[in-house]
Amino acid sequence: MAGAGREPLVASKGSAGHSLPGAKERRKPRRPGSMAFIRKRRQEGQLYSKERFSLLLLNLEEYYFEQHTANYIFNNDDGEKRQIRGSLKICSKSVIFEPDEINHPIIKIPLRDCITIEGPEDDERSNPFTEGNLGHISILTNQAFLTKEQNIIAPFKTERGKTEYVFQLDVAGKVEDVVHTLHQLYRASCLDKLGDQAAMITAILQSRLARTPFDKNRFQNVSEKLHMECKAEMVTPLVTNPGHVCITDANLYFQPLNGYPKPVVQVTLHSVRRIYKRRHGLAPLGLEVFCTENDLCSDIYLKFYNTQDRDNVYFYVATYLENHVTEHTAESYMLQWQRGHISNYQYLLHLNNLADRSCNDLSQYPVFPWIITDYSSSELDLTKPETFRDLSKPVGALNKERLDRLLVRYREMPEPKFMYGSHYSSPGYVLFYLVRVAPEYMLCLQNGKFDHPDRMFNSIAETWKNCLDGATDFKELIPEFYENDSSFLLNSLKLDLGKTQGGKMVDNVELPPWASDADDFLQKSQEALESQYVSEHLNEWIDIVFGYKQKGSEAIAAHNVFHPLTYEGGVDLNRIMDPNERVALLTQILEFGQTPKQLFTIPHPRRIIPKLKNLSHASSRSLSTAESPGKCAGSSLSLMFLDNLILLALLLSSEESFEDLTEESILLAWNNMTRLKLDSQYKIHKGSLPQLDLPPQMKQQSTTSADKKEEEVTAILARDLVVQPVPPPLSGAVAILMHLSIPDVMVAMSNC
Repeated sequence: MAGAGREPLVASKGSAGHSLPGAKERRKPRRPGSMAFIRKRRQEGQLYSKERFSLLLLNLEEYYFEQHTANYIFNNDDGEKRQIRGSLKICSKSVIFEPDEINHPIIKIPLRDCITIEGPEDDERSNPFTEGNLGHISILTNQAFLTKEQNIIAPFKTERGKTEYVFQLDVAGKVEDVVHTLHQLYRASCLDKLGDQAAMITAILQSRLARTPFDKNRFQNVSEKLHMECKAEMVTPLVTNPGHVCITDANLYFQPLNGYPKPVVQVTLHSVRRIYKRRHGLAPLGLEVFCTENDLCSDIYLKFYNTQDRDNVYFYVATYLENHVTEHTAESYMLQWQRGHISNYQYLLHLNNLADRSCNDLSQYPVFPWIITDYSSSELDLTKPETFRDLSKPVGALNKERLDRLLVRYREMPEPKFMYGSHYSSPGYVLFYLVRVAPEYMLCLQNGKFDHPDRMFNSIAETWKNCLDGATDFKELIPEFYENDSSFLLNSLKLDLGKTQGGKMVDNVELPPWASDADDFLQKSQEALESQYVSEHLNEWIDIVFGYKQKGSEAIAAHNVFHPLTYEGGVDLNRIMDPNERVALLTQILEFGQTPKQLFTIPHPRRIIPKLKNLSHASSRSLSTAESPGKCAGSSLSLMFLDNLILLALLLSSEESFEDLTEESILLAWNNMTRLKLDSQYKIHKGSLPQLDLPPQMKQQSTTSADKKEEEVTAILARDLVVQPVPPPLSGAVAILMHLSIPDVMVAMSNC
């Protein structure tokens, strides 16, 4: 049923798969929140602190190489020379100066806009009278960007026109090397083709990595045994940081080339709880390691330069997981979900995780469905089917008129055909929802700008309407809509997000009338996700996003066809020789959106809400009913027998309680009843002795008269059924009913 590939390894002791909440806890599920990557940065003091620099100030696919303590020298309005203390950072596409004082803005100078980059001339370096200029670097540029003045997060200010920026390094002897590096990077930035630029920058990067191996003095213990060392990049949302990976018998280390955010990131192997192989940019190069059981943000996400290095590191970490290692498959989680052991929310998180969705990779962020369609009523009625979205269709197919227009275009399109020109999940869509809590990420993605105010996430109702009617808007939701942190709906940072054409300032997200506040909106959204309607239909959405309707003829029939580049295996970048085509495709893959890995290849079974009342009512029928005029006494007895057999199976399940049994399990048991074979027939009258021929393992035949109570029949069965072993992989009522050789039980029936 599941897609190919090795499943993730999880430490069995205390693992997420074995620490799921019980039935009572599920009424208020613990929801850790995908915004963990934002909270993590805040805790580390990197996002809203005096240290204003972050890798988010770089362009996409840009690297930060080195930094030098320096002064920025300039003339003030009175013509007097002034200097500002700070650090000069050399990046692959820009030079960034971060002043120590937060009153002054950070200066970013794109290398492609530079006119000249100069250091002291040879004769100046040998002239003792020019000693004061030895550490100077002069950059003449047509354009520079200023940001985070007073440490306020806002769109970049652009300084246009020829301007000279002079920086004085504390270590004058470093000037020549810095200028040489800047000249190399400047030449790369001036190349016409993006592929040529990327190739030259990659060569510079690899040369630097080769010259600076892992510093083994960083080992926690001198007795640590080195297993392997290789080059890799640490992945965080929108940025990658190159460096060296080193794994010993005790620790996994990553040493950034630039020493940022700290000289070494260390993960102790005995603390690892989960490890996943990931695809990054549709290539099998990623590895994500968690030292927590439930947090969605990993301790480290690494992207390797070749699959072999990734697999080797995976091997060393996996073999260190506590003696017992569990492989959690999509099917194992599916069974837990069917039986009600995990909530709809938890199941969707597990599927996203197995399908390579990670909060560290915005191009593969966890995807959740739109559930509610009613955003205008004063009260939200979760008992009405019309309150809910049709989960059997992708967003693009919910509006028939729009779909008809798209299908006309699709039929006229040359191969490869696709129905939708945009995806349901992409970095832009994720940050559309999260801009109020992740403004720096949006500025990074949008080249220093917020989106146009009218295109911002202003209203829940307007966003849903645009997803239904918009010509190019087919986005789904993110997990935050079903969690407990409502900050992404509130402008708590007081960001200036602009003013709409209607003159309204963009502030908090406008909520539907049925929500009293942001927390109430999330609470009701959670209730909707866990409602009976969604529980009965969620499998249909899973078929579309993670299942058999994701690809091929079933996807076409379901109107679920996206651009080929969004699918795993849609393109093999290693076989593309043209560097420009390769860079263009990779950029499109990372920015356009990616379809999750396919987990199921056959229809996903339904989950049905338990309805044990019907079972108890059925079992309480008396024999007097069977004796009423016009009724078939034998048929009634047979039904009572089967009812009691199911209840008996429940009683014999030592692991599960009645509330843990789902109606799906009961349905499976009843389906198995159809395999019963008629052995002989007896007419039941008062005083007669119908015979029950039980299978050999029950070791006896039991007879009873119709005068005996059905509880006595159950008691006889219970005495013999207890000895029947249950195979280890299964437990509970389904296991007992499926493995009691029920087809061999020959029930006495009346020949009515």
